[in-house]
Order: sequence, then C-alpha cells, then structure tokens
Amino acid sequence: MTKLVNIGFGNMAASNRIVSIISPESQPVKRLIKIARDSNKLIDATYGRRTRAVVIIDSDHIILSSVQPETISQRVMQQSEVEE
Repeated sequence: MTKLVNIGFGNMAASNRIVSIISPESQPVKRLIKIARDSNKLIDATYGRRTRAVVIIDSDHIILSSVQPETISQRVMQQSEVEE
C-alpha cells in the first residue's frame, strides 16, 4: 500500500517514491530545477510562495515545496515508524 506524505497546502507525494529532499539554495540544485522545467518534469506545489524544499522522485520528477526540508523529512520518518 502506498503511503502519502503531505508536502504542503494539501499536496501529497508517495513516500516510497521519494529519493531525496534537499534545499534549493545551491547552484547545482537550481540547474536541476531548470533541466526538469525544460523537460516538463517539474511539479510546482508552492502556490506562489518561496521554494524551501526540492523533492526528487524516482521517476526523475522534481517537486517544489514551500515547506522546510526538515519538516517533510520528519513526516516521512513518522510514517515509517507507524508502519513498523
């Protein structure tokens, strides 16, 4: 069964498909976002707010979130503890 994690504003991502949750501040991450945008693999879930987390999914899609990376990580970890 697929578990969903809240990535902000009611948007959900499948926790078992998340590869990485990173901060958008570095130049390589900004390049990664641009490449995803150009190849139509970017999902913007910020609702016009500042991007605080970049979620990389195993299908090479990139999700932008306005929730802190630490918060999303804690939500994923809490779900995995509940499963066990």
